Amino acid sequence: GKVAVVTGGDSGIGRAVCYCFAQEGATVAFTYVESHEDKDAKDTLQMLRDITKKHGTTVHAHAKEPMAIPADLGCEENCKRAVDEVVDAYGRVDVLVNNAGEQHVKECITEITAEQLDRGGSIINTTSVNAYKGNAKLLDYTATKGAIVGFTRGLALQLAERGIRVNGVAPGPVWTPLIPSSFAEEKVASFGGEVPMKRAGQPIEIAPSYVFLASFADSSYISGQVLHPNGGVIVNG
Repeated sequence: GKVAVVTGGDSGIGRAVCYCFAQEGATVAFTYVESHEDKDAKDTLQMLRDITKKHGTTVHAHAKEPMAIPADLGCEENCKRAVDEVVDAYGRVDVLVNNAGEQHVKECITEITAEQLDRGGSIINTTSVNAYKGNAKLLDYTATKGAIVGFTRGLALQLAERGIRVNGVAPGPVWTPLIPSSFAEEKVASFGGEVPMKRAGQPIEIAPSYVFLASFADSSYISGQVLHPNGGVIVNG
């Protein structure tokens, strides 16, 4: 019966997380960028409705109608509005997954625009394997993901006394809409081949990490940590 909010839940990892939360009986609200992601958002919302309708079991008895919230979270005002909409509809927020993000491939740091640096300062709890091993062509993206790791650890210490756990997930290469929209065709063809498992992951293979960290029953003694579903890449931290 928990209320879960997933930012960027219209596609990719975010959609898979919404799916898994709904399967566990949670009431799910997600954000998306209007006009750019309308179709994906509509499809995801219908998927969540189908899950809620299909499962008439006890675990889903308290699940309410899912919600899709159009909001570009690069604007602070939109962040506040999204939270207000969820609280108005459901009365509370139990689980927050900060997943929304973007990436821009650049061969050199001199190609990164000031706008990218400003927007790249957004804090999310989905980090990346790139935060641990680096990426020469995704400098701004990698820098923000590294910042998220430090933020997650610091916030975990700050909120421990209030009983709030803060953790992160650092996926490796995953097939999401960011990949074909960011990389050249030849790079897409070989995407994920560099990891020990020799393939990219699917969003549904990443989503259970979020379900685990959201569950008090399963992870009540875990905070300030980062899970690494990355295809076998060994990282420290």
